[in-house]
Parts: sequence; structure tokens; C-alpha cells
Amino acid sequence: MADVKRLPPDSRSRVRATSRTSPLAAGRPSIPAPEPAQDGDADASSGFAGNGVDRRELRRLKRGDYAPGDTLDLHRMKAPEAVAEVNRFIERSRSRHRCVSIVHGRGLHSEGNIAVLKSRVREFLRGSRAVLAYADAPVTDGGAGAVFVLLRKPS
Repeated sequence: MADVKRLPPDSRSRVRATSRTSPLAAGRPSIPAPEPAQDGDADASSGFAGNGVDRRELRRLKRGDYAPGDTLDLHRMKAPEAVAEVNRFIERSRSRHRCVSIVHGRGLHSEGNIAVLKSRVREFLRGSRAVLAYADAPVTDGGAGAVFVLLRKPS
């Protein structure tokens, strides 16, 4: 480091950050940012791991380390119909796949933009004995509109 020379101070002034709102988006209503998870909705961003399941499995699911063997798309289904379909899908897939993907959507086209399917599906998955863990799919596979599910091997 003996031959290192200090650079002269930069005479340029700093650039101010400008608003990132485009003129086209100015007339559109903004989409509210998601609220932080509350006690009753702790799995909204962190996922779920059953008893005895290593928390590292959640990280692997979120990263996409497990490639889903099959995918179920629930778009345009009503909640009771979707939960019944998820139950059938889990039971069919359990003996053939370690990980599956369920696309439930983000609720953008629902009344009041409420993700009814997302909450109902995750509530069902949390109570299912066939499910070891689940987490939001990676952004490339649907992000918050899909869930990767790690399945228990049939006994």
C-alpha cells in the first residue's frame, strides 16, 4: 500500500433523488403497500413449518431449491371448491412428489382486493397432516400469488 495515492476530491455536486412516479401513473390510484403480518397472520410472509421440521426447509422453499413436481391453479374458483380441490391435489401428489406448487392468486380481482383464496388455502395447509411446510413461491414462480408446499411421505 506504500505506492497508493489518494484521489482528489470530487468537484461534482450530488444528484437529488427525483420522484419515481411516471406521468402516466399520476392519474391512477396507488396500490397500498402490504401491511406487516400480525399475530393471527404470522405465516403471511414467513411461511409455515410443522413440528419437527427444520426452519432451513422454509428458506429452501422460498429460494426455490425444491422444484415443484406438479402445479394446481385455483384462479376463478370459489373458496369451498378451491379448498376441496387442494385436498384432492395434495392426496394425489403425496405419493409422487416431494414439493408441489399451488397458484391461488393475490386477490387483485376479488371484491375489495382481498385475497380470500390465499388465506383459506394456507389455513387448510396449516391444518393438513400431509403438509410438512409451505412458503411463498419465489418471485419467478408466482411470488405472493403462489405457495410451494413440502409434502410428507405417505406412511
